[in-house]
Amino acid sequence: FVELPELETQVAKGDEVSVIESVKAASDIISPLDGEIVEVNDALADNPALANEDPIDKGWVFKIRPSDPSQMDDYMDEAGYKDFIG
Repeated sequence: FVELPELETQVAKGDEVSVIESVKAASDIISPLDGEIVEVNDALADNPALANEDPIDKGWVFKIRPSDPSQMDDYMDEAGYKDFIG
């Protein structure tokens, strides 16, 4: 089960925005930065397994229009993350 946020919701970095439930647990998804929810992935409502099967292309949860893009300055890009976990 995936609980998606409402469009146009204003969120702050660290806010609980969504919930994902599995057979064993429920986990909150927090906002990585301040901004407005501009898109949600309705496909997850029908197929929550997409979050595990294809998290980058089909399993994303929501998209945010950041109000302060500088909050992302210290975040890793995909290549940096792959190097970090590799």
